Amino acid sequence: MRSSVENVTHPLVSATDLADLLRADRPPIVLDVRWRLDAPDGRAAFESGHVPSAQYVSLDDELAAHGEPTDGRHPLPEAETFATTVRSWGIDEGDTVVVYDDWLSYGAARAWWMLTDAGVPARVLDGGLSAWRSAGLPLEEGPSPARPAGTVQPTSGLLPRLTIDEAAALPHGGLLLDVRAPERYRGDTEPLDPRAGHIPGALNAPTVDSNDADGRFLPPEELRARFEAVGAQRDVPVGVYCGSGVSASHAALALTLAGFAPALYAGSWSQWSNHPDRPVAVGARP
Repeated sequence: MRSSVENVTHPLVSATDLADLLRADRPPIVLDVRWRLDAPDGRAAFESGHVPSAQYVSLDDELAAHGEPTDGRHPLPEAETFATTVRSWGIDEGDTVVVYDDWLSYGAARAWWMLTDAGVPARVLDGGLSAWRSAGLPLEEGPSPARPAGTVQPTSGLLPRLTIDEAAALPHGGLLLDVRAPERYRGDTEPLDPRAGHIPGALNAPTVDSNDADGRFLPPEELRARFEAVGAQRDVPVGVYCGSGVSASHAALALTLAGFAPALYAGSWSQWSNHPDRPVAVGARP
């Protein structure tokens, strides 16, 4: 498990505060990570209306690598590949980035985790595009604006992460959270991956429960109580996984807001279930 870094930038920003920031002398770079399981390409939705100055980011192409099934469905790209991608968004040293989407901040959280891990200050628009619209703020239409390459020099490995072996071992000395829907955790159904069930020893804590009815993150004290109820403690290592590492990033953000330092198992169930030698647990018990 890699070590953590203190993130001095608060992870969330409200719609009205983002509107104010966009009027500043040095506005943030805004990234639209429109992505859903049933609609992974969000470019058409982006072009029909987005936060002014935002540029579209493809989660599948820019926030994930493409490897073997044993790597998982959304493995993290190599550090230098991601650094080149970040510069292609026009990000300079000293810039702050704001990311958002239109699906509970899943895609945005993936971008937040990767940028924070790379040392690039990033924030998530709390409530996503819906919050922007609800605040009565304007939208732009059309494709992403052309930008010259930025000067930022991202690093890598500033946030804790887990290998497949570390994920297997974590329940013996820490807390491993499976943040998928309960029916997938139990193994009742598996619509995407080759085997159903969960990593032995993992506890279920669906990340969707970290949002309120408007798609915003719950207050930190409510998030803390939620995670403490499943065994999270400040002095106990905690790791998170999901199906392919996307909603696990959302859980990592929720845990960060709650005051924990979570480790991300990016390979997640899509990697684990493609290794026939790895054991599988089914049912409601770890």
